[in-house]
Amino acid sequence: MIVPLVEDLAHVTSVATACALLGRSRASHYRAAREAQRRAGVVFGPEPAPVRAPRPTPPNALTDPERARVLKVLTGPRFADKAVAQIWAMLLDEGTYLCSMSTMHRLLRENQLSGERRRQATHPPRKKPELLATGPGWIWSWDITKLRSPVRGVYYDLYVVIDIYSRYIITWRVAAREDAKIARTMLDDAMKVHGIPEAIHADRGTSMTSKPVSHLLLDLGVERSHSRPHVSNDNPYSESAFKTLKYAPVFPETFGSLQDARVFCEDFFAYYNHEHRHSGIGLHTPASVHHGTATEVRAQRQHTLDAAYTTHPERFTRNRPQAPKLPTAAWINQPSQEALIQTA
Repeated sequence: MIVPLVEDLAHVTSVATACALLGRSRASHYRAAREAQRRAGVVFGPEPAPVRAPRPTPPNALTDPERARVLKVLTGPRFADKAVAQIWAMLLDEGTYLCSMSTMHRLLRENQLSGERRRQATHPPRKKPELLATGPGWIWSWDITKLRSPVRGVYYDLYVVIDIYSRYIITWRVAAREDAKIARTMLDDAMKVHGIPEAIHADRGTSMTSKPVSHLLLDLGVERSHSRPHVSNDNPYSESAFKTLKYAPVFPETFGSLQDARVFCEDFFAYYNHEHRHSGIGLHTPASVHHGTATEVRAQRQHTLDAAYTTHPERFTRNRPQAPKLPTAAWINQPSQEALIQTA
């Protein structure tokens, strides 16, 4: 009964006033009206936007010749690369007032000339590093991380070189500072023992891009590869090894001394290479994959699983158990399938 009353009262006042006086929600009233129109077959939709009359030209607006003059000054050789505020102030110092700064900005916008007027530095996009290792000894990755010392704000530097295929820690150093000479010596000694890889990947730290390291790799014919700036995912193997190190339950909050840090790293990397089962290499140890014994280990694992299946086949409801497969390749930024097809 209240709906007709709202309609009747709305003819005298307004819908808003009628709904307020009768205690009815305006939304409910309009919804009911639309539903009634729909049932009656009346097509309705959003009301068309009101046509606004063109804004009259203000009496103090610039004339067309004045606008053309201002635009000519703004785009002339003298001011083409200067900001509007600079132009306005320079003209004012010379005793010339053309218009306000906001009018200058408006003229530039209307002529698609707004934006940065100075010459801007352009940086070509960095090439994404794409490296493939199909066996140990092909690609190395190295990085430096900080170890907290007992002195607040003082850190030791841990240098680590890892084989990306086997995840084997090739070599490491703990030093009191980051130094390119230390990095060069570390890489040189590692290549004398483990052979020369095809490429060595690192980020863009000062030691990684230093002349001593660059000259060493050039002399030995090793390809240099670097991560893009601020892209940690370009060096995933070193970052993963550092996370395994620092998230280990035995990793201390601080090291008592430089010698203390070296002793800890010696024990940890021995464990990492020879005992830690790495999920990225079929749960084998990095040393097993690096030195070529992982195939025999996997065969022994499969033999044990086959025996378990033969003894209790009912416990394996889906398929025969299979030992985790060995890796066939390790990529830094693997290209998409489409890119691989195009380059094939």
